Amino acid sequence: MTSSWRRWCPVIKGEIPLRAHAHRADDIATAVRIAEEFGVEISWEHATEGHRIAEWIAEKGVPAVWGPSLGSRGKWEMRELGFDTPKALYEAGVKLAIQTDATGSNIRHLPIAAGMAVKHGLPYEEALKAITINPAEILGVADRVGSIEKGKDADLRILDGDPLELRTKVEMVLIDGEIVYRA
Repeated sequence: MTSSWRRWCPVIKGEIPLRAHAHRADDIATAVRIAEEFGVEISWEHATEGHRIAEWIAEKGVPAVWGPSLGSRGKWEMRELGFDTPKALYEAGVKLAIQTDATGSNIRHLPIAAGMAVKHGLPYEEALKAITINPAEILGVADRVGSIEKGKDADLRILDGDPLELRTKVEMVLIDGEIVYRA
């Protein structure tokens, strides 16, 4: 057995979900068919063409992690990128998360992407869920993060205004209940 196969064993064994990186609807349709064949859980990462198959994805119970949305359309697969896709996915009943596709500084664009989705019809509360509890549920860590509840990790940003408003500033950051930043 090669090391590559061992790395994928947890997906095949159902220990972790398959996170299918696909912008196009036909690519995710193939991934869903394969996931069903092997009986594995799947989420759709990027979902650029989510508006094309939103109802089908909802019927299949596949969550969509939409984005990135604020960069260029540098690939052919991203030609249909639009801020109306989150609304289409939500209205179809898809569990929706919004991402920036970044682990570094671009994460600061997450509230902007959610705000743009609201501007294009995604309900405000659903945009907040798409950057808090929904991604935690999709990743299977909602018992620890994603909402403010007793017993969960106490990592918080205290803001001076609306979290989806461009002019809002961070006043304080708490990590594990300790203040690490204060404006």
